[in-house]
Amino acid sequence: MTDGAALWRIARDSKVLDLNSSYSYLLWCRDFAATSAVARAESGEAVGFVTGYVRPDRPDTLFVWQVAVDAAYRGRGLAAALLDGLAARLVAQRGLTTLETTISPDNFASQRLFASFAERHGAGLEREVLFDAGLFPDGPHEPEVLHRIGPLSPAR
Repeated sequence: MTDGAALWRIARDSKVLDLNSSYSYLLWCRDFAATSAVARAESGEAVGFVTGYVRPDRPDTLFVWQVAVDAAYRGRGLAAALLDGLAARLVAQRGLTTLETTISPDNFASQRLFASFAERHGAGLEREVLFDAGLFPDGPHEPEVLHRIGPLSPAR
């Protein structure tokens, strides 16, 4: 629960993610800690995170909300390791079979991250526009493309 401020800072400093209110990151760390993951430096400081939730209408599906790594820790495979670890945990604990996320068309790093996740896990990857650009009331926004990955299976 105490990681919310650090997650907000990492998201803000990414300059890529849509920044939510600091309050939302505090709530996220309280209410969705079981479906999220935080990476820490040796000092204990949070340096990366994956936030997600199990979809209420599809309890076998994890929706990944955000993935971010502090600039000083990028390029080390940390985002992939966080995503792999979270998915493995939820497949084992909750019978998760599908992972979803949305990615804007210009976010090539996230597209590569999730495509490589699907490949590593031998899972299919489907894409479709979930929210068209015109649905966003707060100014210009690219469409959000849903990436659905599955089926996922327990590690062998």
